[in-house]
Amino acid sequence: MLLTHCTKTGYMGFMRKDYVSERFMIIVDKAKKFADPKKSPFAPGNESMTNPAVLALVAKDGILQRLQDSEGECVKGWSIRVFESNEPIVTVSPENTYGEFPHYKEPAYGYHYTLIASPNHKDTLSSLSVEQWTNILIVLQDRLRWLYTQKGVTYVAIYANHDSEPDAQKEYPRIDIATFSIIPPTIEAEAKSSHNILSERGTCPVCHMIETETNSERHVLSTDGFVAFCPWASVHEHECWICPKKHTTAFSKITHKEISDLALILRATLGGIASTTNGASYALAFHLSPEKKNSKQIHWHVEVYPVTKKWTGPELGYGIYLNSIHPEEAAQKLAGACRKEIASLVGIV
Repeated sequence: MLLTHCTKTGYMGFMRKDYVSERFMIIVDKAKKFADPKKSPFAPGNESMTNPAVLALVAKDGILQRLQDSEGECVKGWSIRVFESNEPIVTVSPENTYGEFPHYKEPAYGYHYTLIASPNHKDTLSSLSVEQWTNILIVLQDRLRWLYTQKGVTYVAIYANHDSEPDAQKEYPRIDIATFSIIPPTIEAEAKSSHNILSERGTCPVCHMIETETNSERHVLSTDGFVAFCPWASVHEHECWICPKKHTTAFSKITHKEISDLALILRATLGGIASTTNGASYALAFHLSPEKKNSKQIHWHVEVYPVTKKWTGPELGYGIYLNSIHPEEAAQKLAGACRKEIASLVGIV
């Protein structure tokens, strides 16, 4: 009953840790939705409704210019816009208080930026051009590098959510970039397991996985530098991972050629997932190594999780996931759809 006497703001700005497990949560405001896309703060012409753009890409005379909003004046005619989130999950000015066991909490310190991927609300991440995706990845790389120069940044997370609900289709495609003062538990566990396997077998587990899955029934698509496949123990129906073929732990250091290649396979894979799942909702997350000196290194990659069903008791209560579609079956469907997408993207009829 004590909860009824506490203000909502008393819970904001903190990261809570589970009693026993390495599991964290942050209380956040619900994202606002707009029935009319023209009234959205993300719409062209409504730039003053968001925080000032720290980076806006504008095409002029065949050249992409990198501009910023200035005091009282917003950049117009942008193709990509990045600004401090109006609905941040972390902040650089949280209340500086801590809680001890069993109610452990710490300030949810960090930076949170929103990247609007297109000025057209009818676009989705699965319908953008490869050129636009290339520009998005360059901007993400730029933000990532800058954020790792800031104090208090331990990890930079890049993620996106695509909602297939009718109201959500009026929203603009976006990607979020948020930093944490901790290494997220999933990345921590992945790095620990990778280190243990590397020590025991002398090989990177993701490199071994790529070698195995490139010729397996779960293979979906390959380009010069990347491979997409449905993982052996897929948690979600039509889950798909995109990995660089060569061993690399730093997304920020990949070349422009590699970025263009990643843009192609990422766009083709998202398009294939959209057509295979009839446009289902999905989440996308970059699994990256922390790029400050430490031993928590992983072979970076991108994971896409279609949301096609509700979670069940074994999944929510025990971490035992149930999947009604074999990864091999999902890969077969995705492979056909993704190959059609990539053929269309590169101009092969």
